[in-house]
Amino acid sequence: MIAVDTNILVRYLTNDDPIQAQLALKILSKPEKIFIAKTVLLEVEWVLRSVYEFKPSEIDKAILQILGLPNVVPEFPEQIALALKYYRQGMDFADALHLVANFEIKHFYTFDKAFVKKTKNILPNVTLVKKSTTMD
Repeated sequence: MIAVDTNILVRYLTNDDPIQAQLALKILSKPEKIFIAKTVLLEVEWVLRSVYEFKPSEIDKAILQILGLPNVVPEFPEQIALALKYYRQGMDFADALHLVANFEIKHFYTFDKAFVKKTKNILPNVTLVKKSTTMD
């Protein structure tokens, strides 16, 4: 099994550097299994959003394109699938990954009001920490 870094996936998806895009395609077309860490997917989402200004639906499609390659073996595929589901429902991808990585928890505490607002209809155990929050 081999693994790839974010830049390989970004070149493959954007073709912004034709030479590197061809090399990325060559790597991704190898018959060997290709491991993709969820941190790499996290960074792919960030790069596509902040550098290439992809819309969430385009990012979702791009990540699904990567995960759909026949030789790709993602880290924690169930978590990634659930994070993408929450992302489609309006959560930030990073927040969704943080949340699904902690699926057996009683509460998920945060100072991020937007995170709590986006998750209230998805998962009720996300708690905004403020002065009056009880920690039980």
